[in-house]
Amino acid sequence: MRRVILGLAVSLDGFIEGPNGEYDWCFTDQDYGMSEFFHRIDSSFIGRKTYEMMLGMEDPGGGFPKLKEYVFSNSLESVKEGVVLIQGNIKEKVNAIKREPGKDIWLFGGAILTMSLMNLGLVDQLWLSVHPIILGGGKPLFAGINGRVPLKLSSSKVYDTGLVSLIYEVQNI
Repeated sequence: MRRVILGLAVSLDGFIEGPNGEYDWCFTDQDYGMSEFFHRIDSSFIGRKTYEMMLGMEDPGGGFPKLKEYVFSNSLESVKEGVVLIQGNIKEKVNAIKREPGKDIWLFGGAILTMSLMNLGLVDQLWLSVHPIILGGGKPLFAGINGRVPLKLSSSKVYDTGLVSLIYEVQNI
């Protein structure tokens, strides 16, 4: 079965965006394991706000390989061609996608989507790129999580820039 992998950058104080929605603090000077990661996935899950932000960008893929995109929104009526709009019972729909043949799925964008999928027990792995910066405010990564989520560290790597890559397996009880 395919796995959902939350993979993103986070500040040392747990924010995924700065106070004004900025992410200019994310390192882009080297690969940081992204090429290897892209060999493991073929799809991405994103929330409405991330989807709309990416629509306004010159290079919405940001140099990423072409992935099958799933956008989660109960307010959007349509999405661009080739993108799959997910509405309604997301637990049922995500489990159906996980049962389809293919590679793992990247949970890329959206604190609200992350909260929803975490609370439904649909995230299988966390790959956090912890950047050596304290933002002091912004959008927290794990706001609204209902209860404890036990994790098991499966891998870690420290880069010369101070970025620490942490991979945790979600332990479903």
